[in-house]
Amino acid sequence: MSVDPFGVVRPAYGRASLADVLPSALAVLGVPGAPDPLTLRAQLPGVRRIAVLLVDGFGTFQLPAASAIGSTIADLSAGRLGRHTQLTSGFPSTTPASLVTLGTGAPPGEHGVLGISLHVPGTDRVLQLLRWADDPDPATFAPMPTQLERAAAAGVRVTSVTRPEFRGSGLTTAANRGGVFRGASEVDELVTEILGALAGDEPPVLVSGYIADLDKAGHRYGLTSPEWAAAAADVDALITRLADGLPDDAALLVTADHGQIDVPPDRRYDLDADPRLAAGVRFVAGEPRVRYLHVEPGAADDVIAAWRAVLGADADVVSRAEAVADGWFGPVTEAHLQRVGDVVVTMRDRAVVLATGHEPPAVSTLIAFHGANTAAEMSVPLFVLTKK
Repeated sequence: MSVDPFGVVRPAYGRASLADVLPSALAVLGVPGAPDPLTLRAQLPGVRRIAVLLVDGFGTFQLPAASAIGSTIADLSAGRLGRHTQLTSGFPSTTPASLVTLGTGAPPGEHGVLGISLHVPGTDRVLQLLRWADDPDPATFAPMPTQLERAAAAGVRVTSVTRPEFRGSGLTTAANRGGVFRGASEVDELVTEILGALAGDEPPVLVSGYIADLDKAGHRYGLTSPEWAAAAADVDALITRLADGLPDDAALLVTADHGQIDVPPDRRYDLDADPRLAAGVRFVAGEPRVRYLHVEPGAADDVIAAWRAVLGADADVVSRAEAVADGWFGPVTEAHLQRVGDVVVTMRDRAVVLATGHEPPAVSTLIAFHGANTAAEMSVPLFVLTKK
């Protein structure tokens, strides 16, 4: 791949981003007023059933390695099977933000889930989105209607298929409310539940599916590990079996929430081990590739200067106002503005900033990371398959 993996990629909101997948799918299914920025209606004449599978961590820059493992992924990547389109994730390129971006069809600045952890304005709390249950209430913290709700209101039979333990979580509610929930974790279960939901009702039908194992393997073991290869083989098997089982009037859309990069031990800063980075910082949110720093009153300029001096070329360090004005989050509503840090730190190359005093110890043991706006993290595929 000739594109620089560490070159900056801007989110293509409204043209070719994760936010555009479900609106275009709804347009295929005849939902009134649904936009079709991905022009799926022209690609899928006669399709009345759609399954959308999000593979966590299945970024464009992971496709060559995955293609060496799975023949279906190889055929998809080369355009020999179905259609292959390039999309971007939203920013930051992280799972909670991307799941809600996909589910709502809106950029993070509009739906309000702006990272993996967020300071809750007016409190001393930093909310970990992957552990979000019902406090704060998703109906108020992330109130934007989902595309599943919109589809269901138009008469589409809607189902969400994901891990059983995600039922009723804050993140599931924010991203996927509006459909019937089916729990499934392993490949066999996912095939059964997705194909069962896809064929089980009168059309139009929409099924949203999710698999997390590839991302987990990358985080824990790295992108060149046997564990990652095994997870990629499972993804290949899942896509193969779903494609083989499609009804005649169905399509399968496969995409991802982000890519990943391996980070070596010598490229890891720790704000809790460096007084220069800790000075003036009250709350730390975000994640190691994109930090939101909520600072003491009047300290923003000093914090920006200190972080720029310490991190140098390894990061872009800007104020909230600069980050929002530059459009990375899409339009940011007034209700969500304070969830962005006073200072936003976006890492470059293979560097991360850990926060060992603020985050679970497991974070510092991870090998692969994501979240920033590089091509390796932001570029994701969209594969469109119909019955062979």
